[in-house]
Amino acid sequence: MFAVILATIWISISEFVRNEFILKSYWTEHYQNLGLTFPSEPINGAIWGIWSLFFAIGIFLIAKKFSLWHTTFISWWMGFVLMWVVTGNMAVLPFDILPFAIPLSLLEAFLASLIIKKLS
Repeated sequence: MFAVILATIWISISEFVRNEFILKSYWTEHYQNLGLTFPSEPINGAIWGIWSLFFAIGIFLIAKKFSLWHTTFISWWMGFVLMWVVTGNMAVLPFDILPFAIPLSLLEAFLASLIIKKLS
């Protein structure tokens, strides 16, 4: 359980830094162009915290059956690629973030997988 909690903390920090510091301008500009306000209320942060926990639990379950690299790529695909397909389909994904988001999300999934593999 400690591994899942530590991975959740890592995922939460990674998500916050990526989306609030590195990519915030992309998100806010894209949402403004849609006539929307980018959701950044505290409740949105709490939901991302829950998402981080669920992602860590998923990684934990996947890690029981697969190697570190397989766990990383399966988790990344399930956590990010599918999210991008859905948000892209709803037109709320600023595609300009992907050159940054892809490597950073791979790093996030890898380090979360490594935490879980090493501490489980």
